[in-house]
Amino acid sequence: MAERNRDPERSMTFLEHLDELRSRLLRCAVAFAVAFLSCWALSGRILAFLLEPIRRDLFRGGEIVFIHLTEPFVVHMKAAALGAIFVASPYLLHQAWAFVAPGLYRSERRLGVAFLASGTALFVAGGAFAYAVAVPVAARWLLSLGTDFKAQLTLHSVFHFECVVLVGMGVVFELPVAILLLSRVGVVTPGFLMRHFRFAVILIAAAAALLTPTGDVITMTVLGAPMVLLYLLGVGISWLFGRRERVVERAA
Repeated sequence: MAERNRDPERSMTFLEHLDELRSRLLRCAVAFAVAFLSCWALSGRILAFLLEPIRRDLFRGGEIVFIHLTEPFVVHMKAAALGAIFVASPYLLHQAWAFVAPGLYRSERRLGVAFLASGTALFVAGGAFAYAVAVPVAARWLLSLGTDFKAQLTLHSVFHFECVVLVGMGVVFELPVAILLLSRVGVVTPGFLMRHFRFAVILIAAAAALLTPTGDVITMTVLGAPMVLLYLLGVGISWLFGRRERVVERAA
C-alpha cells in the first residue's frame, strides 16, 4: 500500500482551530463587503438583468410593482449582495480550502487549484443554468396558470423567487466537487454512492422542494433533474480520480 504521510506540522488545539476559523470568516466578510460595494454601483443594472426572465413572460399588461416605500431600496441591496456572492466566490472558496487544507495529506493538497477552478466554474454554471433555464421555465408555467387575470407581481416576491433558485442551483452544482473531495479522503467510494442511489434521489427530491419557493412540481422537476445528473457525474469523477487505497485494502 502506498505510503501517505502528513506534513510535519504541529497539531492545532481546539481554540487555535476556532481562531483560524474566525480569521477565515473575517477575510470572507471583507471580500464580500468589497464586492458588495462594487456591485452596489451597478445594482440597477443587476436587478434589471435578473428580472428579465420573468418580465418577458408577463401577459395582459401585467407588471412588477412594489407596495412598500422601502421595497426598491431593500431589493437593490439584495441584488448587490447576490452579485457580490458570485463575484467573490473564487476568494470565498479559496478561504474554505485554506481552512481545511492543513488537515489533508500532502498529495491531497495538490487538488487546491483544481478545487478552486472547478468549484468557481460550477457555482457560476449553476447560476447560469438557473437564470437561463430553471427560472424562465418555472415562471412561464406559473404565469400560465393565471392567464385569465392581470398579473401584479410584487418586486420583493419576484426577486426572492429568483434569488433562491440562483443561489440554490449554484450550491447544488458544487455536488461533483463535494463528492470528489469525500472520495479523495476515503469517506465514500463509487460503489457506496451507487448502492445508495435511491436514497440519494430521495434527498435530491427533498432539496429540490426546499429550493422551490412555490412548491410546484414543475419547478421541483426542473431543479431536481440536474441534481441527479450531477450526482452521477460525481460518481464518475470519484471512480476516475478518487482514492484507490480502500479498494486495494478490501481486495486484500
